[in-house]
Amino acid sequence: MADTIRGADIVARTLEKLGTQKVFTLSGNHIMSIFDAALETKLELIHVRHEAATVHMADAWGRLTGEPGIAMVTGGPGHANAVGALYTALANESPMVLLSGHAATDELGRGGFQEIAQADLARPVAKASWTSTSAAALGEDVAKALHIARSGRPGPVHLSLPSDLLDEEVDAARGAIPDRLPGAAPVALPDAIADAVLDAIAKARAPLIIAAPHLSGPHGRPILAELEKAVQAPVVLMESPRGIRDATLGAFSQLLKQTDLIVLLGKPLDFTLKWAQPPVVEPTCRVISIDAEAALLDRAQGEIGERLALGVIGEARAAVRTLTERGLKSTPRAATWLAEARRLLDHRPESWATLKGKNGRLHAVEVFTALKPIVLRDPNTVLICDGGEFAQWGQSLIQPPRRVVNGVAGSIGAGIPFAVAARAWEPKAPIITVVGDGTFGFHMSEFDTAVRHNLPFVAIVGTDAMWNAESQIQLRDYGAQRMHGCSLLPTRYDQVVTALGGHGEFVEDAAALPVAIERAIASGKPACVNVMIEPIAAPVI
Repeated sequence: MADTIRGADIVARTLEKLGTQKVFTLSGNHIMSIFDAALETKLELIHVRHEAATVHMADAWGRLTGEPGIAMVTGGPGHANAVGALYTALANESPMVLLSGHAATDELGRGGFQEIAQADLARPVAKASWTSTSAAALGEDVAKALHIARSGRPGPVHLSLPSDLLDEEVDAARGAIPDRLPGAAPVALPDAIADAVLDAIAKARAPLIIAAPHLSGPHGRPILAELEKAVQAPVVLMESPRGIRDATLGAFSQLLKQTDLIVLLGKPLDFTLKWAQPPVVEPTCRVISIDAEAALLDRAQGEIGERLALGVIGEARAAVRTLTERGLKSTPRAATWLAEARRLLDHRPESWATLKGKNGRLHAVEVFTALKPIVLRDPNTVLICDGGEFAQWGQSLIQPPRRVVNGVAGSIGAGIPFAVAARAWEPKAPIITVVGDGTFGFHMSEFDTAVRHNLPFVAIVGTDAMWNAESQIQLRDYGAQRMHGCSLLPTRYDQVVTALGGHGEFVEDAAALPVAIERAIASGKPACVNVMIEPIAAPVI
């Protein structure tokens, strides 16, 4: 009798063979065979409390490692719960794969258990989305999904796995376990094109290079710093939905006014840059776009016409390397413009230093002034900033080498799952996530996940008892008398975390905050430092 292998074993062994270490998952009928198959591998299943959290964790894993994170959920409602979180990963270009169980193929169209058009549901928020049709080809499908997730412009990929294919026994010779990813090598930037870009940068009075969000991780920031040094032109990351008003970028609007050449390294020309239209930039400002997707080059051409000086197909990471290598061989620009640009990007108003909270509550500046030295004393610390207003102050005031923000999607709620994934990746250094109380409510139950899996981190929760981003819009646009529907309770989130098995701290005094944070780190548990804060708008520079 020929040796056989289950479809579920093909999936699990392919993941292991291709380098997957952790799978963020929530159990369910359709994927129980993969849970069983994982016992015969070295895969670690981190099982969570809500399917959306699996996607957020895989998203964070992709951002931090540059390699696809894996989320795995059951079919039907489990898949539906997970899909919404894909948009955050898509907007921030995070390589990840969502594996969803699926109704059996022989039940499709007959009202099968939890049958929905899963691939269709995920397609608008994924680079690719499809359903496996052959048990023997499951390994090829998984490898293909991993390849698509990490190639070109990285992003999330969805693959549905029908339960009968997972249970099916196939000839072991047919059910191959891929040992490498398919596809071609990254599209490099031709030397001649790179030289033309470098020549344009050298001749520009005030050039600016803007990099794609997927280069914001620990694998991307160092090579961008090398590029800036090599070409002596400022390189920035735009990873916030606030775009040109992102206080992380200091006086960025002033910088753009002076810029006469923008080089987009995988960065789409979109709303975050106001499509590089006047008055954000001068009418004569030219743009060079290097992108893995021809459609985005065409879109840029349609937006700015002849001001697109050059549009070329190329993958951002490969382009950074080529530009750096060839830039080091060319005559360097004078350092004057780079120094001025960095002065603007690093600018923070002196008046911030004197900001204090009122009515027994802390100002956000007081919180992050206390947190900053704790974060920066270890270069391996991971800081996560997730929220509408409060966390924006953290993004502006603390910029460690390892940082994750909620991203271009403008969604909130992922901060706690992000922290769980960050700890699953980084075993020793502090993991600190900064969230508002609205954000905290999305996934507070993942503290249970962190406790069960012994994945400690510290959540700094700014509690102002409201959906503050929305209340600020109401205040600005409609006036104080028409603010409604945004109130929350001043809940003792520290006690919630304690009840879930973690460590809790409650802070109402700025002087007590540093010690409270230190106790939370020293506890060795998933911890919440619940800080009562004043409801204020995000910073504007």
